[in-house]
This record gives sequence, C-alpha cells and structure tokens, in this order.
Amino acid sequence: MLVLVAAHLVCAAVLPLLPVRTGRAVWVIAAVPPLATFWWALLWARRVLDGEVLRQELSWAPSLGLGLDFRLDPLALLLVLVVSGIGVLVIAYASAYDSEDAGRQAGLLTGFAGLMLGLVTADNLFVLYVFWELTTIASFLLIAGRRPSTERRRAAEQSLLTTVAGGLAMLLGLVMLGQAGGTYRISALIADPPSGGVVPAALVLLLVGAFTKSAQYPFHSWLPAAMVAPTPVSAYLHAAAMVKAGVYLVARFAPGFADEAVWRPLVLGVGLGSMVFGAWHALRENDLKRILAFATVSELGMLIALFGAGTRTAVLGGAVMLLAHALFKSSLFMVTGLIDHETGTRDLRRLSGLGRRMPVVLVVAVLAAASMAGLPPFIGYVGEDAAFDGYLNDHLPGGAWALLWFFVASTLTVTLAARFVWGAFARKPGVPDREPGPTPWGLLWPAAVPAVLGLLLGVWPSLTGHLTEPWADVFHGTAHESYHVTLWHGLSFTLLLALATFALGGALHAVRGRVIALQRRLPRPPDGQFVYRQTVRGTVGLAVRVTRFLQVGSLPAYLTVVLATVVLLTAGALFVGASPIGDVPLWQSVSEVPPALIVLACAVAVAMTRQRLAAVLLTGAVGYGVAVLFVVRGAPDLALTQFLVETLTLVVTALVLRRLPPRFTPEPQRLNSRWTRGVVAVATGAVVTVLALVATHARAPSSRRPDYTGRVHETGAENAVNAIIVEFRALDTIGEISVLMITTVGVLSLVRVWGGAGAEPKGSRAAAGPGGPPPAAREPSAERSPAARWDAPREQWLPGAGERPGTERSVLLEVMTRALFSSIVVLSLFLLFSGHYGPGGGFAGGLVAGQAFVLRYLVGGQADLGLATPTDPNRVLGGGLVIAAVVALVPVAFGHAPLTASVWHLTAPVLGEVHMSTSVFFDIGVYLLVVGVILKLLGAASVVAGDPDRAPAGEGAAL
Repeated sequence: MLVLVAAHLVCAAVLPLLPVRTGRAVWVIAAVPPLATFWWALLWARRVLDGEVLRQELSWAPSLGLGLDFRLDPLALLLVLVVSGIGVLVIAYASAYDSEDAGRQAGLLTGFAGLMLGLVTADNLFVLYVFWELTTIASFLLIAGRRPSTERRRAAEQSLLTTVAGGLAMLLGLVMLGQAGGTYRISALIADPPSGGVVPAALVLLLVGAFTKSAQYPFHSWLPAAMVAPTPVSAYLHAAAMVKAGVYLVARFAPGFADEAVWRPLVLGVGLGSMVFGAWHALRENDLKRILAFATVSELGMLIALFGAGTRTAVLGGAVMLLAHALFKSSLFMVTGLIDHETGTRDLRRLSGLGRRMPVVLVVAVLAAASMAGLPPFIGYVGEDAAFDGYLNDHLPGGAWALLWFFVASTLTVTLAARFVWGAFARKPGVPDREPGPTPWGLLWPAAVPAVLGLLLGVWPSLTGHLTEPWADVFHGTAHESYHVTLWHGLSFTLLLALATFALGGALHAVRGRVIALQRRLPRPPDGQFVYRQTVRGTVGLAVRVTRFLQVGSLPAYLTVVLATVVLLTAGALFVGASPIGDVPLWQSVSEVPPALIVLACAVAVAMTRQRLAAVLLTGAVGYGVAVLFVVRGAPDLALTQFLVETLTLVVTALVLRRLPPRFTPEPQRLNSRWTRGVVAVATGAVVTVLALVATHARAPSSRRPDYTGRVHETGAENAVNAIIVEFRALDTIGEISVLMITTVGVLSLVRVWGGAGAEPKGSRAAAGPGGPPPAAREPSAERSPAARWDAPREQWLPGAGERPGTERSVLLEVMTRALFSSIVVLSLFLLFSGHYGPGGGFAGGLVAGQAFVLRYLVGGQADLGLATPTDPNRVLGGGLVIAAVVALVPVAFGHAPLTASVWHLTAPVLGEVHMSTSVFFDIGVYLLVVGVILKLLGAASVVAGDPDRAPAGEGAAL
C-alpha cells in the first residue's frame, strides 16, 4: 500500500515536468498507478472479503508511538476499488477533453488518487489526518487551475476554507479520541472503543470534519460553487473521491461509536436533512452540473445517514449505495461534460432535441439516471431496497421519522433523475434544436462504462453482495441480520415504498411547472452561500480592526506584548505547579565571580545606552562573558560555539546597522514607554531565572533519562557533546539544520523582496542630500583630518577592494586577511575532524570557516568573497543538507536503523593508526550547511548595506 501511494505521488511530481510534445502520453502515464492499484485490489479482494486483513507498518518514531500504519479490510477495499477504478475512467475521459496544461492536471489527478488511497487505508489517526488535508490542497489546486478566473479562484478558496476549518475541528477530535483510548491506531480504537469523558465532544468534532468534507448542510455551499472546475475534476473529486472521504470517516468509526448518545442524532439529523434539502434545492437549478451538485449533496446525506445508523441492514444499504453513487454520478457528470463540450452550454433552458442527434449519449444518460432513481434492475434499486428495510426493521431510535424523510428524499431523487434526462435531451417548445457534431468516442466510452456497470451489478446481485456484505457483517446485534442483497425479496412493504417513490417522483416531474411555482412561493431552503460570504466578510472586518489596534509598526511594542504574554502564562504555571527550589549556591568557585560581574554590568549598560552600535557591542560582551563562564565551568565546546556565534552576530549586525540611525528613536506609545519596557524586561528575567532554577531542581535522581556519558565509548568518541549531536540525537540535528536552512532562505528572500536589487532604504537619499553619497560613504571627520587615513591604500591591489571607500579601507587589514585566510580555513577543518575527540565538530568548524569568509567580505566586498568561494552558496547550503540526509539513510540499505553509525580503524602511512566513525561524514554535512548559511547571510548584509549588485554569481537567482 505504501509503495502504491508513493508511486502515485512520484508520478504526480513527474508529469508536470514532461514536455508539451508528449501529448496524450501524459495521460497514459497518469493512468498507470490507479490502474495498477485497481488490479492489486482485485488480486487481494477474495482474501480480504473472506476475512483476512492486510496490514503494513513502517515505524517512524516508535518511542512516541508514531508510524505509517496501513490496513486493507472490506471497507477500505470497496473504497480502493471505487477510487482507482473511477480514477482510470476519469483520466481516460480527461485525455479526450479539452484541457489546458495537461501535464499539471494529469499530475494532480494522479496525485489525488494516491492521496485518497492513503486516506482510506490509513490505520493511524495522524496519518489519516495528513492525507485528509492533502486531498483538500489537491482539490484546491484542481478547482483553481493554473491561471484561475475570479470565479474559479473564489470557488477554490471557499472549498479550501470550509474543508480546512472542518479538518482542524476533526484534528482536535482525533487527538481527544486517541488520548481517551490510549492509542492512535484506528483498528484498536474500534475494537476497544473508549467511552465517557471527552469521547462525546471528540465525536462531535469528528463528525463536523466529516460533514464539511462531504458537503452536508449547513457546510454544503462549497460543492455547488466548485462546479466551475473542469468536468473531469467534478466527475472524480465530487462524485467518487473527495466527497466520499466524509462518508468513509462515518463508516469507519460507526462500528465502535454508533451507540454513543451523540452519534445517531447527529448523523441521522444532518444526513437525512441534507438529503431532503439538497434534492429540493436541485429542483430549482437549470445548470446541469449544479443539478448534479445539489443531488450529490442529497445522496451524500443519504450515505452518511445509512452508515451512521450503525445497524447491519442500513449499513449494507449504505455500502451498496456508495458503489452505486460512484457509478451513476461519475457517468452523469461525464455526460454533462460531453454535452457542454459539443453544444457550448449546460443550461437546460437552451438545450433541445439532443436525444435524436445524440442517441447513444441518451442511452448512457438514461442508464445512469435510472440507477440514480433506484429503478429495478439497477444497483440503485438494490441499495434503496436495503436502505428501506434497514430503517423499517432494524428498530432504530426514531426509525419511523428516518423512514419518512428517506422516502421523501427518494421521491425527490426520482424527480431529479427525470429532470436531468428531460432537461438535457428532450425537445422543448420554443427552443431551437441544438446541432452538435459527431460524438467523440474518447468522451463517450468512459461515461458508458460506469453506467453499464450499474446495470450489471444490479442484475448480478450476488457479486454486489459479495463486495458489500462483509463490511455490513461487522455490525452485530441487530434484529434483522438475515437480509441479503438480491433483486427480489418477494412482495413486501419495502417494495411498495419503492413503487410509491417511482410513482410520486414521476408525477412531480409531470407537474414540474406547478412544483417550480410552489418553490417560488415557499421560503428558500437554508442558503449556505450567504452564510459563508457573511462569515468571510465578518472575519476580514474583524481582522482589519484587530490589526489596526495591534500592528502599530513598532518592534519594541510587539516584543513587549509577546514577552508579557510569556511572563503571565509561565508565571501562572510556576505558581500553580512549581516544585520547591531549595538552597541555591551563588557560585561554585570564586573564578566565576569576575565574568559574572562583567555580564551583569554589560547587561545594565545595554539597558541604559541610546547608541545602537554601543548596544550591540555591549550585548556581544554579555555573550562573551557567558562564554567565559562556560570555560570556567569546564564546557569548552559550549564556550567555543558561544564565542564564534557572538563574533558572527556582531559582524552581521554591525553591517546592518550601517543603514540605521546611530541613536535609538522610540516613538511615544503606551506599550513603548521606558517604564513599561523596563517592568516587562525585569519580569521576564525574573521568570526565566525562576524557571531555570525550578527545572534544574526538578530532576529527581531516580528519573529516567538517557545516560549518554556512560555510553560514549560505544561511538568510539571521547567528546560527549559531539557524540550526542551526531550520534545519539542525530535526528534532532537534522531537524535543526533543516530549520536553519529554511529560515536563512526565507529571511534572504524577504530582504530581496523588500529591498530589491540595488534598492536603498527609505530616507537614505534624504540623509545624503541631493546627488550626495549615502551616509556610509560620508565621513566628514576623515575628510578634514589627513592623519585619519594614513594607512588607506593608494592602489587597488586586492580584488573587490574598490567596493569600499578609501576611508573604510586598511592596508594592514587587507594584508593580514589574505595571510590568515588559509590558516583559519585549516583551523576550521581541524575542528571539524577533531570534534569526535576534543572541542570542535561540524558546527564549530563551520563557524570558524565563516569567520574567514566574513574577513574576506569586510576587506574586499562580495567580489573578493566570490574569489574565495567560486561556487554558488546555494549549492554549499543544499549540499550540506543532502550529505547529512544521505549519511542518515545509508544504514537502511544495510539492514540497520537510520542514522546508525559504525566505528572503523585504519593505519595510514604518515598518520599512523586512525580511529574514525562514519558520523564524521554527517558532521561534514553540518559543516557545509553552516558555511552556506553564513555566505547567504553575507549576501543579505550586502543587500541591506547597499552592495547587492556585486553579489556572487547565482546568489540572486535562487531568491
């Protein structure tokens, strides 16, 4: 199952990259994964339907209970057959349909099929949710298109917002349910369902997600709006795939939770209400696709009501109707697309005489509509008979009312089926006949196959029952378990109900004029579109008002609010549940006192200074003082890293400050006053101090924590810090360097967006005067005093030195930088390779190499930096991450867990005996990534400082 899902997604990623000249070959490739899935499901069908369950598990984080768990049972098998089978037909239909950007649409349809496959086979709540939301994103992309019109964009946004909101509610319900049951495995929750406590609330949230996904009232309006999408999209997503996800969710959890008090009132009330209102609303529409859309809302309500009933016969009717609905609704959508393709309209008021000119299409439409209306011997009748029997004989609470609503909705569905066939193919007085061209075979046969299958499965009820009854047999304890799928149950009350729906539905269509007039006089059914628009408008208005109040354009004000919130929440938690601190020694040795006093003095000075550069330097002094404390406490690795980070931060910050005013100029705001900031700062410091002390003293001697220092010998290392980073917690390191890379690229992208190539910050020209140089190039004191530039070079002997004004250059610095550059790089390599046995490692080595590149940039600008690193910084950055990831995955090929390292020994001619671990290659990836990050940051500093035109080759292209 995992391989099939991956095959879909890989194919979806490749298809948009294929050249346009491949033509229909794109669609052939797109059909391969769903076709393979369909045959795979058929091969497993007999074993699964006989009671065998196929499971597949891939552990991700076993200690956290996280893994990719998949399960194929009768319900999942039925959905897999529907999703993959209809997927193949829709892809074949789309290949003959006029569609722009075939590669993108083929890729999205194939990817969507893979996501639905993952959704219906997932056996983990979180895996289910991931696929749930990914189908929402794929649906958004399919509805919107590459160059969406305003109408398509709005429809896609409505679909996204509605289903994502329901998905978030569902996520909360899934978490609550998993916590209550003690497991996040779906099969385990169903086998031993929790009860009481938060379970009712969790089920309500779960059903909200199902209702939004399956377009149930009052969340239904996104589905009719989505009819602006191309017909292949509607035939797949809105007939057989996406909208079935909510139905599947109800069917999956019904065996365990149908007897909960909140379950049946919700599923029956919302499902049957949507069934009636959707069918009634469909009778008002004149667009064939919108008729089918509201009919889909109605039929999805029927499926939810049947599966949610939680009794064997009702669930059996739901399973048969799920299969029937996928067949007849996909066929009718494709017929509608064919009519639109050939006539240019879907308005039944403008269609006339198509039955004579498109007789084969008429036959296909009649077959599908007959199954939709529940006429015998079609599969729709088989499912409807089981549904009537379930509501009549399963002794459901409120079963009489449910039977009445189901009867009314079934009658309206018969009217809808007749209205569709009449509206599309009948000759209408006063309407000129349409003259369509020859019917395209490529559009006809995909629509005909599901229509014919609807008839075949009706006259072959044993096959239908073999596919659907195993899931219904999961529901035990009903009073009517002897029901089986067949066309003829003899004379019964359910047969009379079915005949009554045919007669009344036909009569309503015969007097359709009066029905429409009655609809105009009666109040309109609930309009979800109006509610959605008002909700969006109100949310946007609220956001504007809140933004005007909170977004005042002051970073100190933002920090004040954030830190005050942290203080309040953390202080409250400390007061409620903090353990006693006990005795706190002020120091462990007298040597800690001098650096601690320096740190305190510099921190006080930072709060008092009004000079930006002075504040930065004093903040750096605080960091250097903390590094000295690390040295005193015997943590050289931490001290080295602290020194390097502080140095790099100082340089980059100083470069940025060149474009800012020299003094702080706070605006007079309430949240920005010195007293407010002072109180918040003191409170933050106090809370952080207390939190650190509480956390330190909360460590009980008997608490379970990894004994890393006792296991360092297993890695062949002598430096415990490095061993933890690249051995024991290597997965954390991969996550951290990934975040570092993403943050760097994001920050640099924002710099490019706001600054642009060669852009100057606002106010720089005003400060320089008309035609004058920017402030960074003007140094009046240096111009007045020749002694201030005694060492400024007379000639430009260093490449790129011309980027700096003469008063910013120093021949001493230029010579020393060129002389020391290679030595600093060698030192960084020494720290890289010695980190397993002493202070150093990939991160520290990368920072040291970064200092060398910073020096080259300071004396020679981007041109000299480009000579020092004649490669694209993006390659260095990405290459480091790729190396670390590859090293992490190589052990899997040899049957070991990811990130497993091995120690090896060799004897070199000069070096002698060398002890090494394969984790050194992981450290090399970290080293390269850190160097790449620094090079990217220097590029950002050059943009802010006004040097973007001299960025190294490739730096701007990736941004």
